[in-house]
Amino acid sequence: MIRAPGLSVRLKLTLSYAGFLMLASVLLLAVVWLFLLRYVPSGWGQYSQYPGRSDLVVAFAPRAATALAFLLLFGLLGGWILAGQMLAPLTRITTATRMAASGSLSHRIQMPGRQDELRELADAFDTMLFRLEAHVAEQRRFAANASHELRTPLAITQTMLDVAATDPNRDTDELIRRLRAVNTRAVELTEALLLLSRADQRSFTSAPVDLSLTVEEAVETLLPLAEKNGVSIETLGGVASANGSSALLGQLSINLLHNAIVHNLPEGGLFGSPPPPTPRSGQSP
Repeated sequence: MIRAPGLSVRLKLTLSYAGFLMLASVLLLAVVWLFLLRYVPSGWGQYSQYPGRSDLVVAFAPRAATALAFLLLFGLLGGWILAGQMLAPLTRITTATRMAASGSLSHRIQMPGRQDELRELADAFDTMLFRLEAHVAEQRRFAANASHELRTPLAITQTMLDVAATDPNRDTDELIRRLRAVNTRAVELTEALLLLSRADQRSFTSAPVDLSLTVEEAVETLLPLAEKNGVSIETLGGVASANGSSALLGQLSINLLHNAIVHNLPEGGLFGSPPPPTPRSGQSP
């Protein structure tokens, strides 16, 4: 919103302090003047050696004006200093607000001193910045995790389509079933990542998962990729129970198996052929 320029709050407070001080001073001088006039007759001074009202006006008025001028300057100077001290917390809050608007959410006001309205406002603003920073970090973490984890389902889908394109006799129904299963896992993975991104808010719940079934599903999903790379996969073992997210554990199994297939070394599997034994000193090779 565009606003017309106006007086600053500090200047307004300064003028207010000085105005109240001048008002109090004028009232005080008026009370003193009225109090003195009660004891000085109006005609006294013409026929006696004591001063009358006219003499009192001549003596009192210049000094009162001088005192008022001094109080005005004192009120302006003192009001400016006091207003600056009172508004110092607002200056720090404004600076923090501008930094937050520019994208720096890690800055904190951390207002020192005892509790009052302005420091309460600063503490509330720090709390808001902390929660906003956590929320932005949560969104970035979700975006990074989603972009990383969804690469595998997309790569699997691409591999299935490539294999189907090179094999005209491949069962179309089986391909559709596998693609649908991969798509379902991608949807479940996205939902699990959303829950995981809100784990700090205690909205993430775990459930019993059979890891053996999870691994078997991962193997079935990656069979086209294994066939394309000339790799055979075998699963061994019994029931292995764990608590966690079925979608995340399934994606973990797929990621591990995917890395094993893609980065598999020839003539020795994932780790290559074992090196020949090194002969000991004093022995012939």
